Amino acid sequence: MFRRLMIVLTALCAATTVVTAPPASASDNGLSIRPAMGWSSWSFVRRWPDEAKIKAQADALVSSGLAGHGFVHVNLDDFWQKCDANGFVVDSYGRWAVDTAKFPSGIKALADYIHGKGLKFGFYVTPGIAKNAVTANTPIEGTPYHARDIADTTRTEKNYNCKNMYYIDYGKPGSQEFVNSWADQFASWGVDYLKIDGVGGADIPDVQAWDRALRQTGRPINYALSNNLPIANATTWRQLANSWRTQGDVECYCGPGPNGSGFPLTDWSHVSSRFTSAANWQPYAGPGGWNDLDSLEIGNGDQVGLTADQRRSHFTLWAMAASPLLLGTDLTDLTSTDLAMLTNDRLIAVNQDGVAAARIVNSGVNQVWRKREANGDHIVALFNTGTSGNSTVSVSWSQVGFSGSANVTDLWSGANVGTVSGSYSATLRPGETRLIRAVPTSGGGSSSYEAESGALSGSAAVASCSGCSGGQKVRFIGNNAGNHETISVTSSSAGTRTLTIDGLVDGTRSFSISVNGGAARTATLTGTSWSTPVTTTISVPLNAGSNTVRFFNDSAYAPDLDRITIS
Repeated sequence: MFRRLMIVLTALCAATTVVTAPPASASDNGLSIRPAMGWSSWSFVRRWPDEAKIKAQADALVSSGLAGHGFVHVNLDDFWQKCDANGFVVDSYGRWAVDTAKFPSGIKALADYIHGKGLKFGFYVTPGIAKNAVTANTPIEGTPYHARDIADTTRTEKNYNCKNMYYIDYGKPGSQEFVNSWADQFASWGVDYLKIDGVGGADIPDVQAWDRALRQTGRPINYALSNNLPIANATTWRQLANSWRTQGDVECYCGPGPNGSGFPLTDWSHVSSRFTSAANWQPYAGPGGWNDLDSLEIGNGDQVGLTADQRRSHFTLWAMAASPLLLGTDLTDLTSTDLAMLTNDRLIAVNQDGVAAARIVNSGVNQVWRKREANGDHIVALFNTGTSGNSTVSVSWSQVGFSGSANVTDLWSGANVGTVSGSYSATLRPGETRLIRAVPTSGGGSSSYEAESGALSGSAAVASCSGCSGGQKVRFIGNNAGNHETISVTSSSAGTRTLTIDGLVDGTRSFSISVNGGAARTATLTGTSWSTPVTTTISVPLNAGSNTVRFFNDSAYAPDLDRITIS
């Protein structure tokens, strides 16, 4: 089963460019072109994961409809391993052993189950080599070397579970091969996402070694670093990984259970502290590498420790910052209020547009953030971060990056606010947010969107294309139901628009296209090359404000996509 490919774009009118610092060079492993979306076990399951619990969350991710909105990762965090009095129990090659009491079928069987649901499987490790491996002097797979040959027993690595992890001396032969053997094992189990935790500045050699190790497996594995990484090494994290945690845990550890487990999962102070770190880290985010603000604690209503207003602000900040959206809540007990939040495709679109927002107002409890999407639309978020009292938050269009007036859409409600001149303001309750799309009214004509600027999932992938606009295209692979591309567009008024599709095909293939969930219409492309685009047009009805245009072909192969234009 192929997952939905969501390409998040919007119709535009021309506007002045907002200049921001370019991101550092990103990892070139071809992964995480857009922030990862899914669920992680730590916040709710915490120290007690097992096979049944992880399967139940995977089942709920699908049955709730969240997977259909792009939440496709199921990540097993810490405490899958077995420990004894000396630390991690290890296998014959010195790698952590699975706790078979928790996972009697093994990790591969769990990954296979998750893959069978059309989802992706994530896993967890920390740097170093286990004390038990060194004590037993286990061999390093495929080499003449052993654990004692590579361990630096004078230094102990950070580890949050069994402890007793020594540093690896990467100047010693066999060190890279040890990490390679571990990565090969994970790849053989079907790992799609790997979180390496406990990483600090001293662990750059480990981060480099794991980057090499994951690449040599031949399996695409999204590479995530955690936690509270030093910003002084931001360019290094970006060059090597697909995401990096910018602070400590979002969890408050203030629940009634052991080690502060249970509800509440977090509180407003742990969420609101992310505003400043998101602003500081903003220049380092971009396609291929993202600032990770930690888990998204939405799903179980007020019991997570946040009011509904605070939860919407939580989601809005994560969306504006282009942070990975990894849910930490219990998906088997979703409330209708929170499910509506999480399935708001307008919010998901803001997260998946590939742009990290900058903060432009920071005055007391008032904050305003802005970003300009690839099509020229301006996304603006206003926040009252206080815990008492209403506050009026204002921003001028010149602060946002253009002048004159704009057609404004409220992205939480989807309502078209109308034309707003000069500035925008909102009176907000404590913890409340207002998120808008502002399309400047000066200009007009047509709006083009590169396919590669969208969010990719399933088997879809960006590929080089010398004849394409921007030098790239999206390969729309697979002919299964569920392999979709959803484009969010905004129109200043209702009416019929011309949709121009630039695609590539050797032969004849078709897209089915549904506007705002309506009846599908067909757009057929006929060509002779996978490197030279051909064009077709259809008319589409758009509402004033937000619209969705869905591309799919549930019964046959679709063309590749270069770009679309709305005029």
